[in-house]
Amino acid sequence: MKYRRFGRTELRMPVFSCGGMRYQQAWKDVDWSEVEAAGQKNLEATICRSLELGINHIETARGYGSSEMQLGKILPSLPREEMIIQTKVAPNADPRQFLETFETSMRYLQLDYVDLLGLHGINNREVLNWSLGKGGCLSAALQLKKEGRVRHVGFSTHAPCEVIVEAIEDGGFDYVNLHWYYINQRNWPAIEAATAQDMGVFIISPSDKGGKLYAPTPKLSDCCAPLTPMAFNDLFCLATPQVHTLSLGAARPSDFDAHVAALNDYETAAETVAPIVDRLEAELRAVAGSEWLNYIRGPLPEWDAVPGDLNLQVISQLWTLAKAFDMIDYGKMRYNMLGNAGHWFPGQKYSPELEAACREFLHGSAQAETALQALREADEWFRGEEKKRLSNTDG
Repeated sequence: MKYRRFGRTELRMPVFSCGGMRYQQAWKDVDWSEVEAAGQKNLEATICRSLELGINHIETARGYGSSEMQLGKILPSLPREEMIIQTKVAPNADPRQFLETFETSMRYLQLDYVDLLGLHGINNREVLNWSLGKGGCLSAALQLKKEGRVRHVGFSTHAPCEVIVEAIEDGGFDYVNLHWYYINQRNWPAIEAATAQDMGVFIISPSDKGGKLYAPTPKLSDCCAPLTPMAFNDLFCLATPQVHTLSLGAARPSDFDAHVAALNDYETAAETVAPIVDRLEAELRAVAGSEWLNYIRGPLPEWDAVPGDLNLQVISQLWTLAKAFDMIDYGKMRYNMLGNAGHWFPGQKYSPELEAACREFLHGSAQAETALQALREADEWFRGEEKKRLSNTDG
């Protein structure tokens, strides 16, 4: 395993973290008697395999159903000082409720302290205000830090980049969990801001939200050869020294293997991924056009500024990936969450009734017709069964 200094926490962080949202019994709290013996045995084997590999950062959340409770059956028997344990608690308008929820997490985990406590889901300005306001949830978390029950305080986020930067520049957080990987680099300014604050940077879901890379399309696989798309994305992220760890949502012990194998190219990550990036970029420009690619990577309006709360940013990206790399299944997974995931994945899908309003909204843009085509075709290609997040507090 490779390790990086996790910002001002000074923790020696493995470059892969064991995320706790795939191996649990249920996405809700259940009684211990409902946990299947085989499922618990799998969880314990997954944690033990993680530690054998040197992946000693175990990450979970109160919102991950039975994950904390099931972890609490094995963590007390393991060498505590050799592990980095993180849980996350969602902020709300009442810091007392935040603290009560934290106590529930600690009872389930059966630990005296956690190394990392994240405010889970600072996804919009309202939640940001609950967190940063006078006497808010950040103040409550920092009091836990003073008491020694929490070593370091951070936050996780699916917010627009400017909201993430605002949270970072407050200065009260030690680390951030955010999305950034090859197909979505919009949060780079937030990573730069975190680096300026000497914060730890944890990348959320690079293999799943980063393109369903455990089940890549043949075209994407060809473009990433000789690496697999998953190994490419791991190395793409780790070629950036400002990134410290990538979350692996392991459901079973073997789920670590392909990622660990990618570390064979760790020392030459930048050189290894460079020609693959060139091929991917060339394919994107050949299929979608340079002007369109520059347009969707530019300052597109947020969903709440578009008619019908249409998530133009996301839909344009999904359409482009489908055209360039045949990523239809990934598009379906993400597109059908729109309108069903609250502030974790905000905005709405396209509907023909929005055509006139969107045309007027896009009037004057050189990419207006392509954008309208993207909206129509994305809806045709992707719309299907409505999807909900595995948890209201996923990620």
